[in-house]
Amino acid sequence: MTQRTITLVWAQDRAGAIGRDNAIPWHVPEDMAHFREVTASHAVLMGRKTWESLPSRFRPLPGRRNVVITRSDSFEADGADVVHSLAEALDRVADHEVVVMGGGEIYAAAMESATHLRLTEIDVLVEGADAFAPEVDPYAWDTAVTGEWLSSTTGVRYRFVDYVRHTRG
Repeated sequence: MTQRTITLVWAQDRAGAIGRDNAIPWHVPEDMAHFREVTASHAVLMGRKTWESLPSRFRPLPGRRNVVITRSDSFEADGADVVHSLAEALDRVADHEVVVMGGGEIYAAAMESATHLRLTEIDVLVEGADAFAPEVDPYAWDTAVTGEWLSSTTGVRYRFVDYVRHTRG
């Protein structure tokens, strides 16, 4: 049986920061285009804070099955499935390829299940960051692709780095 693909996608600064004050602390349109490409037509799993950080005009993310993970029994997310654990989220979308899109707690919980990581390294250092990506353990992950450093239309340098989990055996 073929293993299901579970991809984690995030952008991080040089120190692994992914957010500050429930927002992405840089503007790199090319990373947003990359995100749309990686998540297109897949189920996207996210935590409540990530859902709430999306501009309302983009909720739910179009063309994707949206699943929000929250501890709250009363939380509602119009246009998305609401579940209470990562395991429940993965069960809910068992027939889909899955992309986990944040935030930090959800990434940490999903690392053990992940088969692929799609990172954007942003060449900045965010002061006051309060959300961080999990460490990428070189004993668990192989670097599949390391892109060249590019300059965004906003002047920020970035590159794409893809990882695949070491085959277990």
